[in-house]
Amino acid sequence: MFDGYDSCSEDTSSSSSSEESEEEVAPLPSSLPIIKNNGQVYTYPDGKSGMATCEMCGMVGVRDAFYSKTKRFCSVSCSRSYSSNSKKASILARLQGKPPTKKAKVLQKQPLVAKLAAYAQYQATLQNQAKTKAAVSMEGFSWGNYINSNSFLAAPVTCFKHAPMGTCWGDISEHVRVEVPNTDCSLPTKVFWIAGIIKLAGYNALLRYEGFENDSGLDFWCNICGSDIHPVGWCAASGKPLVPPRTIQHKYTNWKAFLVKRLTGAKTLPPDFSQKVSESMQYPFKPCMRVEVVDKRHLCRTRVAVVESVIGGRLRLVYEESEDRTDDFWCHMHSPLIHHIGWSRSIGHRFKRSDITKKQDGHFDTPPHLFAKVKEVDQSGEWFKERMKLEAIDPLNLSTICVATIRKVLADGYLMIGIDGSEAADGSDWFCYHATSPSIFPVGFCEINMIELTPPRGYTKLPFKWFDYLRESGSIAAPVKLFNKDVPNHGFRVGMKLEAVDLMEPRLICVATVTRIIHRLLRIHFDGWEEEYDQWVDCESPDLYPVGWCQLTGYQLQPPASQSSRESQSASSKQKKKAKSQQYKGHKKKRKMPVGKKPVSLSSLPMTGGVRRSFSGDEELTPPYRALPAQTAPEAFPPPSTSREFRPSLKTGNESPGTAGTAQGPCWAGWRAQGALCCDRCRLILFLLLLFLNSFSLGLGSHFTETGHQGSS
Repeated sequence: MFDGYDSCSEDTSSSSSSEESEEEVAPLPSSLPIIKNNGQVYTYPDGKSGMATCEMCGMVGVRDAFYSKTKRFCSVSCSRSYSSNSKKASILARLQGKPPTKKAKVLQKQPLVAKLAAYAQYQATLQNQAKTKAAVSMEGFSWGNYINSNSFLAAPVTCFKHAPMGTCWGDISEHVRVEVPNTDCSLPTKVFWIAGIIKLAGYNALLRYEGFENDSGLDFWCNICGSDIHPVGWCAASGKPLVPPRTIQHKYTNWKAFLVKRLTGAKTLPPDFSQKVSESMQYPFKPCMRVEVVDKRHLCRTRVAVVESVIGGRLRLVYEESEDRTDDFWCHMHSPLIHHIGWSRSIGHRFKRSDITKKQDGHFDTPPHLFAKVKEVDQSGEWFKERMKLEAIDPLNLSTICVATIRKVLADGYLMIGIDGSEAADGSDWFCYHATSPSIFPVGFCEINMIELTPPRGYTKLPFKWFDYLRESGSIAAPVKLFNKDVPNHGFRVGMKLEAVDLMEPRLICVATVTRIIHRLLRIHFDGWEEEYDQWVDCESPDLYPVGWCQLTGYQLQPPASQSSRESQSASSKQKKKAKSQQYKGHKKKRKMPVGKKPVSLSSLPMTGGVRRSFSGDEELTPPYRALPAQTAPEAFPPPSTSREFRPSLKTGNESPGTAGTAQGPCWAGWRAQGALCCDRCRLILFLLLLFLNSFSLGLGSHFTETGHQGSS
């Protein structure tokens, strides 16, 4: 923190390097003071002296606009991130079997989109750790137990067209019979028995052996797409024995007649089910393919990256200029963030030229037909224009829908969009959305659907009204008819469970829940984390997967934050509080947090100062952890007033058991010296005394009043 730091400048040069094929940025008005930091230019609405640096993101800004009295952080988000990222890293470390440390690892952030570089380094560090250390332990978590114990409902596989078997799941449902290994058998060889599906949760199914009727003692969960699950008749065709479980083997004498009776008219898996599963898990993307992908350091441009690995259709991309191959980016092969080589040039998008003059051996360009197709649009008639206003999901803060502006119209229906009040002066945090993208909405969308719209940062006329804002800014709203209105019958319902990518850390896939549905827009909540980690995604997003997808593809699933982890965090916080000195630092204001209601976004408050932005990192995706109340010394409490209000106090450290609580002992001495009482009896005596004095003064006052009236009459 630098109080009085003079960083005002009139330099308006762009941060773009000479090697980048980017458009020139118009010069800024000379009347605005600007602050230049790490190559990024930031503007401020007033020229107050006295600057401060955010301890979380490194933002340099006007001190008076910084958050809280300490001015340590530029926003509520940074303040929460400082503690919550520590907590999240600590919990993840605990899941990996590491002992919690006093100083948990915190995501290092940079001003605006420059933070993206640090985020890339953080990902690389995690990748290196993954190579040398064990994966996150799943001990204690099972999808089956999690769903059974809480009576949860999982989203069906048919909701995920991009997932294996998403388009050919067929009529797989409850009561379908399959042949599975018999685990209740004493034979040394592997034998099978027939089981029926009792409950279906994504790819996972709760099975019960035939013959157990209503007995659930040996029920078990398994992945239907697993190699040991077969349609009825597979054992006969393969010469495998069918042996009833040992628990019920004496229940029937003629098991053949029993099976004929039970299986007549029953459904089973298609004969080619395993072949379809295998075919649906073949992916066209291969290692060493070259693609264009969004630049994590500058959202407004793309870079060349190489496919490092493919897991379940998810790609680990390494930027071509990364010598140690640690500068990576995770996304699905159908993600709108990746394109074929030459895409940027064809539509007029910014592109960072690579320092590598020719392809490395073995690398080759990905065929264009492998990428997700976008709907063709006609731009010849009425179309989007620059400076038109709309509402858009902020890709740097996926939990919010913000007031946005079209900054540039590209070819093939692509638009460059900026979030009002939060843009870098050089446009480095503009982002590209297609005109048919489900992440942009017409003016009034949030109001109609009762969603909290985040107004521009620094906008003071609250509550925000679109009519007033359009008039004040001299702009127009984008025509409603130009937006995508298609709403597929996606099949999602509120409360359904699934596995979802945490776009703050795209390499992680977590246990999640659908908490709200607006047409085709889903709000995804990560189980075990606060609502500030939620994110808005489209119902057809390739970042959503059915329950059991990680197990099927071999990807690591991140379980919900366990209660034990939360309790250990709370305990460590208590110990840390106790270790602090009993020094009075003034009463702390409690921040009220309504249950079930999202905290007010900082961008909706009238303020000045820098703008903190991040990519794949939600600036509001950090929970408002409530700090434990610090212990306060007796001298911290002022003497009670003459009202009927009492302030509790702690015992003084020098009291002895024999004298504590006596009227003549340290209790009254402490009251006279420090204004604090140490026992309930003394507080009760004081309360009665004050009550008596208060009543007496009221009675005496009324007596004088009556006397005065009588005298005057």
